[in-house]
Formats: sequence, structure tokens, C-alpha cells
Amino acid sequence: MTKAELKKNTNGVILNVLITEKGSRLSLENRYLLEVAPDASKPQIAAMAEKAFGVHVLAVRTANMKGGLKYIRGTRRATTEATWKKAVVTVKEGERIELA
Repeated sequence: MTKAELKKNTNGVILNVLITEKGSRLSLENRYLLEVAPDASKPQIAAMAEKAFGVHVLAVRTANMKGGLKYIRGTRRATTEATWKKAVVTVKEGERIELA
């Protein structure tokens, strides 16, 4: 499922499945990292994850990731990164969210 399909199927609540080292480690414990809309609530995230991936969600934990300054290498310029929200979704034992 592509990012655009995922965003369309979840009404813009789930934006992306994060594939990181921490996410790979958590997937062994039936937990998955998702990038979600900043105004999404935990019940909305759980409902859309169940709808999009066909799994049973047991718990949702969220964190607001603060953006900040990013200096452009070799120049004197700096840009600001956007603030975003991530969710750690715990699914039922034996179920998986496909990461690719």
C-alpha cells in the first residue's frame, strides 16, 4: 500500500508506516510505528489502523515530535523542520502490519 492509498483509505488520519531501526525492533513485539495527523486522537488512530490493515488494535501510544532548525551543509542558511505526530500501535498476538 502506497502513502497516497494509505492516506486516502484512512481519511488522512494515518499518513505513513515508519520503517526505522526502532520500528523494526518493536515489530518483533507486535508494535508498529505510524506517522499520523497532528490532530488525530487515539480512538481514531485505532479505528483507522483496524480498517486499513485488518488487524485488532490493543493499544495506541502517541508522541508529538517537535520540529526544529536544520542547518544546510556548506551554507549559512537554516530551514525549519515541521512538527509531526507518531503513534506506536500494539496489535493482537499473531497479527502483522505489512511494512512495505
